[in-house]
Amino acid sequence: MTFFPKDRGTGSELRALLEAPQVVRAPGCYDALSARVLEEAGFGAVFLGGFSVAAARLALPDAGLMSYAEMIDQARNVCASVSVPVLGDGDTGYGNPVNASRTVIGSAQAGLASIMIEDQVWPKRCGHTAGKEVVDRREALARVRASVRVREEQRLDILVMARTDAVATDGFEEALWRAQAFADAGADITFLEAPTDLQQMRRYCKEVPGFKTANLVEDGKTPWLSPDELGEIGYSLAIYPVSLLLHSIKALRDAAAGLSAGGKAEAGRVHFEEARTLVRWSEYDSELDRDAD
Repeated sequence: MTFFPKDRGTGSELRALLEAPQVVRAPGCYDALSARVLEEAGFGAVFLGGFSVAAARLALPDAGLMSYAEMIDQARNVCASVSVPVLGDGDTGYGNPVNASRTVIGSAQAGLASIMIEDQVWPKRCGHTAGKEVVDRREALARVRASVRVREEQRLDILVMARTDAVATDGFEEALWRAQAFADAGADITFLEAPTDLQQMRRYCKEVPGFKTANLVEDGKTPWLSPDELGEIGYSLAIYPVSLLLHSIKALRDAAAGLSAGGKAEAGRVHFEEARTLVRWSEYDSELDRDAD
């Protein structure tokens, strides 16, 4: 282990993982430290999702309040902290297809292995909340085509994930049509958000080509299946966007309550030395000593 990771996970590495028989599991991180915790736990990829980043960085909802620059800044820090592929959340591309192109370029420059572009109206909303709207088919496809085209023209090693939220707005059949069209437009990964039952999940996997994403949210709309069950249906990727965030909030509240009561925040904590190890304090000292003479 070195103080600065020598390598970053690339789009090519992510593609190789997705082509393997087992489902790729990418839990959601929200900053560099949470990403490293996931890497330390043995996960081969992580997902940097908008809900968790907006909550951790701004304490605000995932409703279009966080800017392109803020998300790219967070992605840059996360990608610099781990060696596994990081999948990023590009929302709608932050505007029209030209904006989406810039989002793909900036995401690749930040080190992301994949970037998600969705078909919601801006400002968007978290996929498992009410009040969503989607753009028309023409605009949705233009965003995906622009993302794929700029990736090819600039030879960027990043996968394009195309997401539709149309299940909640226009019904499952429209969402299925869009996912198929996104795949035909060159998206590497499709993401049909929030199917509500096993039948919809099976149809999505059967009728849409390419790599497919399952988004598993605690208390969400989609049935929670095991990795083996997802793989049997035909999914390639499972993301768990808010699992770490939800547990982090609980731990923070418990610690705050303990301190507020006049005691110590003892329950469930790691030792200070473990925190030093996680941020590679000894490697820092070695790095400092290496050039001292």
